[in-house]
Parts: sequence; C-alpha cells; structure tokens
Amino acid sequence: MDGVDWIWREETLRFLPQRAVWREAGRQLMVADLHLGKAEAFQAHGIPLPSDGDRGTLNPLLDLCHTWVPDQLLLLGDLIHAREGLTPALRQTLLHLHELCDCEVVLIGGNHDRHSWIEGLPQQPSRQLGSLWLSHIPERSPVPGLLNICGHLHPMTRLRSRADRLRLPCFAFDPAADRLVVPAFGQLTGGHDCGDGYVQWLVADGAIVPWFDPRVQKQERRAA
Repeated sequence: MDGVDWIWREETLRFLPQRAVWREAGRQLMVADLHLGKAEAFQAHGIPLPSDGDRGTLNPLLDLCHTWVPDQLLLLGDLIHAREGLTPALRQTLLHLHELCDCEVVLIGGNHDRHSWIEGLPQQPSRQLGSLWLSHIPERSPVPGLLNICGHLHPMTRLRSRADRLRLPCFAFDPAADRLVVPAFGQLTGGHDCGDGYVQWLVADGAIVPWFDPRVQKQERRAA
C-alpha cells in the first residue's frame, strides 16, 4: 500500500499520503485536525462558505478506514471547528462514526473541541500507546522516552524557486523534543510553516516525499 515507513525505536509507523499515520502493531489509524463544521461556524458569523466541506473530509476518512480496516481510529483533537458548526446532521454523523468506520473511535480532545458535547464521542485526555504519547497540543510525555504524536500545528513546508512558491502539508519530526506533528486532515484547514528544526516529509501528488533533515544539514556543514 502507499506510504512511507518510519521507525522510531521499537515503533514502526507508516506515513500515508492521505495525511494519516498507520500503526500496524495495534492496527491503529491516526488523524488530526478534521475541523468539521467549519463552514457552518463561519456562516454563523456572517462569512459565506459552501456547506459541503465536511463531505470532502469525511469521505476520505471513510475510504481510509475501508482500505486499512483499523481496529481503532484515533482522532488527535480538533474533530470539530466550533460549537456553532455542530449541526443536527453532523451530530448524527458523529454519533454513528464508529459504525461508518467499522471500528472503535477514540477522540483525544483538542482546543476547538473544548466546551462541546459530542454524543457517542466523549473527549479523552492525552494517553500512552506503546512507546507513543498521543496528544492534540504538543506536550512533554509524563513518562520519559515516549514519542509525542500530536496535531494542532497544521505543519506545512514552503518550497521556493526563482519564479514559484508552493506550500505543502508535511509530517514533521522534532528530534530535540521526540515529537511527531501530523498534518491537518480537514479539507478546510490552513497550515503553518514548521521551520528548519524539523525533519520533514512532504505530502505531494499522492505520495510521501522525504524532504529535509536538519541533522544531515549540520553534518554537511561540518564536513564542508
């Protein structure tokens, strides 16, 4: 199947071009920052956006689940964009999300999920999974030696040439903090440049492209 395997200590994770992480050891699929209901939340504040953005996010998620057949879908926060976007139709979809995905669904609460009640998807705190520490906002693991996998930052990389500029989502690993930041899964989400402190894998044209490793850059400068 598509994707690139990445080994961190005893964990093997696969970065998927659909902006998700697959963990074969427990058959877990991880995604972050869906921001469902964003269009409706903007409409509530008088900003016109088309209301079919959720379809462009949910359908790819269901396709991923049907392809990989996970035992567990882990949502790393910001499932919704705002309480105003939780329409009755979206509430019904989320209530039956485990049936649609045909697996257990776990929501680790994000800052946008705060103060919102989602029937059938209680918000869980950050948690340990094997050698991983799963959270929404980047945080230090309370157990030494765990890899923090999180969302929240919507990492992107800026590519430049003389005539063109392009911004692409990426998986971003901070070796100084033992942290992997997952790109936003939602169709209507923006992104932020992750900077040169991260090892980066671009999501481009249905593929994962290893792009930048600051550790290699330092070694090359020392050898020059």
